[in-house]
Amino acid sequence: MIHELRVYHCAPGRLPALNARFQNITLKFFEKYGIKPVGFWTTLVGNSNQTLTYLLEWESLAEREQKWGAFQQDQEWIAKRAETEAQAIIVERIENSFLMPTGYSALR
Repeated sequence: MIHELRVYHCAPGRLPALNARFQNITLKFFEKYGIKPVGFWTTLVGNSNQTLTYLLEWESLAEREQKWGAFQQDQEWIAKRAETEAQAIIVERIENSFLMPTGYSALR
């Protein structure tokens, strides 16, 4: 089992739009493609309060490549993402890391 840590750095003031997009649109596509979110967080104290951090669970990098690739190429998703950014960009930058649990990790 691996986990993907994704951090979305929003344009100023656009975090509410990103949260709405995840809640109303993105999670439905995740479900469609079998993408398993573990959790989502916003930053209470830290470098920026305009970030969304979330964790995805994968059986393997091959599973991630297949499911994420299909999601990213979905024409309905592409259109809906464009609609949400018609007035202004939402995400300026994305960071992601792939994590493997240690032998002593409670989350595996």
